[in-house]
Amino acid sequence: MIFSVVRKCFPVAAQVVATKAEDINKLNVFPVPDGDTGTNMSLTLGTVVGELNALPADSNMDAIAKAITHGSLMGARGNSGVITSQILRGVAEGLVEADENNLSSADIARAFQRGQKIAFQAVRKPVEGTILTVLRDVTTKAGECAAAKMSVEDTLNSLVVEAYESVARTPDLLPVLKENGVVDSGAFGFATFMEAFVNCALGNDTTLDFSPTVVSDDEAKAHVQAQVAIELNDDWEGSEFRYCNEFLFQANDETFDEVAALKFLSTMGDCELLVGDNPTYKVHVHSNNPDQVLKYMLQYGQVFNVFIHNMDLEAQERTEKIASDQQAAQSGKTTQEKTSAEDAVLPHKELGFVAVAAGDGEADILKSLGVDVVVSGGQTMNPSTADIIAAVKKVNADTVIVLPNNSNIRMTAEAASGAFDEGTVGVVPTKTVPQAFAALFAVDPDASLAEMVEAMTEAISTVRDGEVTTAVRDSAAADGTPIHNGDVLGIVQGVIEAVGTNVHDVTLDIINRMQQQEEGDTLTILAGSDMSDEEFEALCAAIEEAQPDLEIDAQRGGQPLYPIIFSIE
Repeated sequence: MIFSVVRKCFPVAAQVVATKAEDINKLNVFPVPDGDTGTNMSLTLGTVVGELNALPADSNMDAIAKAITHGSLMGARGNSGVITSQILRGVAEGLVEADENNLSSADIARAFQRGQKIAFQAVRKPVEGTILTVLRDVTTKAGECAAAKMSVEDTLNSLVVEAYESVARTPDLLPVLKENGVVDSGAFGFATFMEAFVNCALGNDTTLDFSPTVVSDDEAKAHVQAQVAIELNDDWEGSEFRYCNEFLFQANDETFDEVAALKFLSTMGDCELLVGDNPTYKVHVHSNNPDQVLKYMLQYGQVFNVFIHNMDLEAQERTEKIASDQQAAQSGKTTQEKTSAEDAVLPHKELGFVAVAAGDGEADILKSLGVDVVVSGGQTMNPSTADIIAAVKKVNADTVIVLPNNSNIRMTAEAASGAFDEGTVGVVPTKTVPQAFAALFAVDPDASLAEMVEAMTEAISTVRDGEVTTAVRDSAAADGTPIHNGDVLGIVQGVIEAVGTNVHDVTLDIINRMQQQEEGDTLTILAGSDMSDEEFEALCAAIEEAQPDLEIDAQRGGQPLYPIIFSIE
């Protein structure tokens, strides 16, 4: 169903954008530094995730569309965030009309057409070579796919390719991009979100190898994989307008004149936006007189969540930061002659994550959710304090959060955190990798370390875990059932709840028990290294038959000793 896919994949795509926010930010060094595009888009998407998570489990697409519209409007930050909010609103509204159980390429085309209409209405002077250009190109491609009656899977994959190819063309449409050797930051962020969403929806395990930089015209047009280092742009002389003003506005009554207000904002500066529906709007404008902007709007209602950014100072800080990063990278070349690339310190960032995982699949998923360094470890191979300290140092972040993902590793992680200055390294007491997934979705980059650890810890409290493994000695289950060496054990929340002879039956048994105790909506299940693809597919099919209302997210975890690890939320 459409609504279940949106609820499942939107948070995943939002997290991918958050992970790549700094890469997107570095592109935004021209011509008017309007905040940080990656950060703004990430915050906008993060607010939507919060709205979606607050919905009842049985919400339909109409309720989800309203949550996306409200969340993106309330959370929109910067020009890029506001435009993104309108794209999301339009596409979500377009999907409301689709058959929830039989989505077609024509439905996708109509949704993007709606997204294009809403987004372009929000911008008085659309500029070619931006996120709006990519949206238009993707919408055109969606129409072509619909006309050819392509499958949903082929349509979605085609749209992702078109999005990146359109991003690669942005320097040909906006000269300042080509001058600085980059593509448009908002366009790249939009394509990143699309790709992550589609990969989640279709179960794709690969991503396009696209770098957000450009080379020569011929190479750039040949393929979307063009690469070259981002150039430092330190010659920006400033804009005619110094302040970026953005705030929420609540109109007093239905007589509020949107056209007149937007016309006034255009006299105050540029990049003016007024989006939303009476009585709630999001206002954005670059101006030298933020006081006059607020004074005018206060005549017709109330303002709140006011942000005023000095773009001159932002430009200076960004230039200094990029220069520092490049200097660190250059000095790192000498270090790499002495150490392997695997041990090299990562580029400096504000917030980073370290997690422990036993399998390659687990590690890949954790990295896709924003983990910077994965320490190899788990049952029977617990990492040392020194291993975790080395991982924290490698992250090279002002603040680092460690996810031990095993009760036997928690104290080691806490000991490692004590080796650093107080308030710089925190530990979220995750006992399993699925708990880490839930914790990472609760990250708020604007919160303090203590606040983040508290929120992430609270997030894992709603996760119920299960594991299936093989007994290595005689013992007894929680209910007294004898356990013999070689028996298959079903473990729920750390307690042996089931004993059997094969993984298939024991897994089904404990999942059914957990659902009887408390019905969940989503099952995340990871196959271990000893379980074949055929066995895993058969197991998932049996679970789906036994629990038809349970949405299954099946992945290869690759962990040893535990053929199945899962969580229910």
